[in-house]
Parts: sequence; structure tokens; C-alpha cells
Amino acid sequence: MSFAQRTVSCGHVRLSHAGEAVTLNGWAHKVRDLGGLFFVDLRDRTGLVQLILDPEKFPQHSEIRPETCLSVTGSVRERAPETKNALMATGEIEVVVESYQVLNPCKTLPFPVSDEAQMQSVNEELRVKHRYLDLRRPSMARKMAIRAAAVRRIRAYLDAREFYEIETPIFTKSTPEGARDYLVPYRLQPGQFYALPQSPQQYKQLLMVAGLERYYQIAKCFRDEAQRSDRQPEFTQLDLEMSFVTQEDVLQLAEGLTLDVVNGLIDEFELEKEKISSFTRLTYDESMRRYGCDKPDLRFGLELFDLTEIVRNSEFGVFRSVAEEGGVIRGVRFPGGAQLSRKDISDLENFCKEYGAKGMATFQVDAEPKPDHQGAITAQGWAVRSPIAKFFSTEQLEKILQTAEVEAGDMICLIAGNYAEGNNILYRLRNEIGQRCGLRDPKKLAFCYVLDFPLVEWDADSQRWSPSHHPFTAPKHEDLQYLESDPGRIRAECYDIVCNGTEWASGSIRIHRPDIQAKVFDLLGIDAATQQSRFGHILEAFQFGAPPHGGIAPGIDRLIMFLTDEENIREVIAFPKMGSGYDPMMDAPSQIDPQQWAELGLRLS
Repeated sequence: MSFAQRTVSCGHVRLSHAGEAVTLNGWAHKVRDLGGLFFVDLRDRTGLVQLILDPEKFPQHSEIRPETCLSVTGSVRERAPETKNALMATGEIEVVVESYQVLNPCKTLPFPVSDEAQMQSVNEELRVKHRYLDLRRPSMARKMAIRAAAVRRIRAYLDAREFYEIETPIFTKSTPEGARDYLVPYRLQPGQFYALPQSPQQYKQLLMVAGLERYYQIAKCFRDEAQRSDRQPEFTQLDLEMSFVTQEDVLQLAEGLTLDVVNGLIDEFELEKEKISSFTRLTYDESMRRYGCDKPDLRFGLELFDLTEIVRNSEFGVFRSVAEEGGVIRGVRFPGGAQLSRKDISDLENFCKEYGAKGMATFQVDAEPKPDHQGAITAQGWAVRSPIAKFFSTEQLEKILQTAEVEAGDMICLIAGNYAEGNNILYRLRNEIGQRCGLRDPKKLAFCYVLDFPLVEWDADSQRWSPSHHPFTAPKHEDLQYLESDPGRIRAECYDIVCNGTEWASGSIRIHRPDIQAKVFDLLGIDAATQQSRFGHILEAFQFGAPPHGGIAPGIDRLIMFLTDEENIREVIAFPKMGSGYDPMMDAPSQIDPQQWAELGLRLS
């Protein structure tokens, strides 16, 4: 089928084209029939331009329905002053149509592509089922453009630093650790299976053994795990590895890359984001103590505080018994929380109970006593309202308020119990308070490094040590002495990048000596036979002059989420799966026919 090909893109027509004949290809975004005039907003991936058709010249114009695919030829003219649209890049001009061709009509749409407001109420599964239509929406197309630009900038940055882009296999070996593998049956030997890679971890380490020194890949990864708003069964990450580097080398490269890419995208797409200048650095222990988690949102303060020693000898039995049993009493400040009602506080306490809290104690602080005040008065005349205030001396209350850095009008929320369990509650409570108080500013991107993770954690269910990240992470040299005597004390040469409370990247310096790798496998309860069957290839490779090496793997999908303020990863992936891993567009996964079962040597029990 022949058609008139575009001479200019829709979004690029400008006043400088006035008087010229142009040919445009695209889709009818909006159609408006005003009787004497027929308007069409024609759209391609660059933007929109307004067309005007004379109904007398084109009596068949009603065939142009929303999303009809068109080729249009016409002349560009300046709009009348009162009709110019400053919100459109092409708002100073319009195209008077001289001829058009319907390249393909469009049947009734399952949802209104041109109306972003109405799309808020459209069922998400319906959008994913017709993703080819959903992606026509300018807001979705913009996310795809930002994503493509991000990858382009990543490549440019790493290419300029002499990295090789190398593809690693998708069909690989199942080495279960962490999430479940997706398995692919091997037809030629029934009972044998490939696995889809959870990451290219072992391959990139083998590339370092191979002497290639600097590798990266825009890598597809696959994990069969429970789905969340920031997870998909298949996702994309930047995977990179370097030889003869220290942890500091990797940190500086990753930070420089992030600043270059993020700030470049903010400029290129005029994103409503503040540019970033540097990363904050926190140790794992420091992050847990100050924010209750290893993925802190640093867009706001409200650091956690510890009152254990202050209240240890108070008359409040709950706090006293928790302290005596080795627990802690910690809290977080709620700015303006003195205005909360009893119901508001009860709702906040129930929020904490959802994550395991037995209860939540509060102190509301007023600048001066209210008429119905019941509580304590501090030395500066502030009134402390709390059902438990009577159990504390004035001196204790003064120290509590000082430690919490309270201002008049605030409230402090306290959780008593086990340190780890309390952290799980308090970091969520802190984020909830930050959200309610409007402190989680969407314009800010607060990146930080979290360093010095523990190498291993004790798994009470299996009664064995498990890796905090993965079994190839190197222990800190000075902590190797604890490998057998006190494994929980060992810190890892490991680092995460966190942005606005979400983990974005994880990396480490790797183990490159086979003797240390074997000892770590032993610590994790992986016996010699299993080490050989699962990891024999990499253990053998380490015996051939493997260099010191390390790397990191930031998520591409999550980066676009940060930049576009999306909370669901499906919004930044062209063809995502639904929460269960189901693809309604392809109707996958699906059944296979009996012949395929037989060819694979499989049967469903």
C-alpha cells in the first residue's frame, strides 16, 4: 500500500513552517466537529499538531474517528492570536488539510486514549491487555522515551570509560539461592533443565577471570518470587563489573554515572526534579539505628531516638520491664502531632500493630496547658499530654523531650520491645509520618549509599547462616578472623544505593580466592559435593589467576519510576505482567499441546 510519507513530524511543526506544504503521518488523537469546521489533533511520537478540514471539501470526514491512522498533506498557517495555545509546542500554528489518506481505520476503543483524566478509572488489566493502545497515550510514550534516553546515557558514560558491553547467556544453570529460578526443560535429555538467570552474577565474574576487566550489560533478569508494586518476574538492570578495584572505586564510578544520567535526563525532559550533587553515605548499623532500616528515605529528618536509659528506672512498668529484659524503648517525632485526636492516634497505633507492635505510647506537647489539660508541665511551661505522663518525673520528661528534639505542637511516638522488631515498626511509622506531614517531597531525589552490611544473617527457621546478599560477596579483610569463631560479626565489602526509601542498586567486592569462597560456602552449609555440582565451574576458574574484582547492578525500571513519580513498576515497562505474573495481552502463561509434553519427556502429575 502506497502512501504519502511525512516531511516533518507532528511535534516539530513550528511558526517557521508557515506558508509551507507539509505531509504528516500519525493518529487522530482528538476529533472535534464544529459544523462549519472539522478539527483533528494529529499525534505521532513527537507530539500533537492541530489540523483543520473543510467539511464541504471532505464530506467523508466522519470516517476520521479517534485513533484512525492517517497520512495528511496541508499548508501550515499561523493561528489567530485568540486561538493560540501556549501549552502546546505547536500551539502557534495549524495545518489546513488539502488531502488525506486513511491508512487504517480504528474500531471502537476499549478506553479513551486521549483522555488522561478518564484513564485513572480504567481497569489496569484492561490497559495491559491492550498495551499497544495504552502506549499511544502521550504520558506513557514519554516514559518510554525517558527510559530509552536513560539507557543511551548509561551506555555513553560507560563506553567513554572503556567498558565493554557484553551479552551473557539467558539459558544457564540452576544454582538456587535467593528467589526461585524459572526453569526451561531440555528436550534432548528429559529431566535436564536450563534456568533463566536471576542475574548475570557468575558470568560477569568469569569475564573478570577472562581478563576483560571492564564489563557492562543492559541485562534481562528473571526471578520467580512474590510480586509487589516494585517487582516483576522479568526486569532489566544495568549490570557492571570491574577488575583490580576497591570498594571506593566502584562507589565513585556508580555515583558519577548516576549524577550524569539523572541530571542529564532532568534537563533533557524538563522533569520536575531537583538535580542531585552527591550521595550521602551511611553504614548499615548507622542506618538501622537512625532510620530503622537499610533503605532510608533521606528527603526528611525525623531520625529515631532511644530513650531506654532515660526510662529504665521510671515508674511505668511496661518500659521498665522491657529495659530489664534487654529490649529498647525508641521513638520518632510527629511534627504538629499535638493536634491529633484520640481517634487519629488510635489509627496510628493500629498501623503499628499491623507490623507487630503490641502498642504505641505517645506524648503530645502543647506550648501551654489547655483548659482540660491532664498531664505534666515542664520547666519551660510546656504541657505534656499522655495517659502515662504521671509515671515519669519532671526531670525524666525533660530529658525525653530534649532527646526527641521536640518543639511545642509536636507529638512523640514510642515503641518498646526487641530492637530488630522495633526497627521494622519504626521505619514504617517514620515513613507514614513523613507522608502525612508532606515531607516526602516528590521533587527531591535523595540518593545514599548504605555500606558495611553483615556478611551473613542467622536463619532461625533453617538453623543456619544465610548470605545477606549473595554467597560471592567478599568479607572485609580485617573480619576474616571471625569466619569460624563469630560469623555474625563479619562485615561484607557490600553496598546498596537507596533512593527515597527504595533500594535501587546492590553490589559488592567479590571473593576471588577459591579457598575463601569454599570457606564461605562451608559457613552457609553448602557441602563439598554441592559446591562442586553447583559452583564447580567458578571455583575452578578462581584457580587460574582470578583478579580482585567487584561491581554493582542498578535497576533500570526503578530508575524510571523515581524520575516519573510512579509507584508501580508496570507503568514504566512496555509490556509488563500483572501481579500474579499473568500477561493478559498474550494470555500467558498458557497450556501446551500433548505433542510438546511428549517431546520434552514431561507429564503433569
